[in-house]
Amino acid sequence: MRSVRAVTVTPGLPDSLRLVEDWPEPPPEEGAILVESLAVGVCGTDHEIVAGEYGEAPPGQERLVLGHESLGRVLDDPTGTLHPGDLVAGVVRHPDPVPCANCAVDEWDMCRNGRYTEHGIKGLPGFARERWRLQPKFAVGLDPALASVGVLLEPTSVVAKAWDHIERIGRRAEWKPMTVLVTGAGPIGLLAALLGSQRGLSVHVLDRNTTGPKPELVRALGATYHTATVPELDVKPDVVIECTGAPTVVLDAMCKAAPTGIVCLTGVSSGGRKIDFDAGALNRELVLENNVVFGSVNAGRRHWEMAAEALAQAEQSWLTSLITRRVPLSNYREAYASAGEDIKAVLDFTH
Repeated sequence: MRSVRAVTVTPGLPDSLRLVEDWPEPPPEEGAILVESLAVGVCGTDHEIVAGEYGEAPPGQERLVLGHESLGRVLDDPTGTLHPGDLVAGVVRHPDPVPCANCAVDEWDMCRNGRYTEHGIKGLPGFARERWRLQPKFAVGLDPALASVGVLLEPTSVVAKAWDHIERIGRRAEWKPMTVLVTGAGPIGLLAALLGSQRGLSVHVLDRNTTGPKPELVRALGATYHTATVPELDVKPDVVIECTGAPTVVLDAMCKAAPTGIVCLTGVSSGGRKIDFDAGALNRELVLENNVVFGSVNAGRRHWEMAAEALAQAEQSWLTSLITRRVPLSNYREAYASAGEDIKAVLDFTH
């Protein structure tokens, strides 16, 4: 029986990161579409799983294959959905088995009972293995031109969902947004800024980095880069997309939006930190200005398709600049180690 190399951890056990040389070939039960892995992106979620903070292996297994930001090339698809040689990425979340009302209509990103599964995170093997399989409904084809940057599809799907929900909320009234503020210039923040610029908005990005590639990447979008605090900014945005999860920035962002503004929170805060804050003043402002604050995570099928279209329309050299490190599989540990001014590290399966 054939085997593959796979990057794995024992969930809940720190420093259990291992490259297994003889991981089982993906069985047909995982899906009809057989895919050869090209690249896997590494993000904060992976770092937290490697640190043992969370993660869940598939039922009956001790180890979890990492990797939820995928890019592969189709080897075989007997369903005819895709063709050998096509670029493909795998949708991360699968619906719960009950299913809840949202999962029943394929809106698994809005699962209400928490029994969903996620590749490389919760109950499903990830994509950090040389070959993997997909069911057709969870396979998203990409433009051939995205061969070097298609691994960015998963984080782009997250901000595509954020923008989709912002625009749905905006339709509650006559709403013509002009300005968006993005807090945080990591991959999610930069991709949120990209989608804002594609919508013709005046884009402002706030981050604490004064050196490195981030300021120039923002300027290349025609956007404005800021290093001041949120309250110091001389802008009153119609849309705020918060991507840091830093409690002070989150609260300041909620206070910064213009009347009828919409604030989308995409960063996840760590608990245990208390801040002296005037919650009554925030409540007064939100109510009197008809503002909306909502949280957004993960993505549904339509958001993955929106993301694929956004990447195809973007300047490819700009997208390439987001990938600051490409690490061959043989040096896998380097990919999961944080490095100073990294934007996106990628585990490369082609070398």
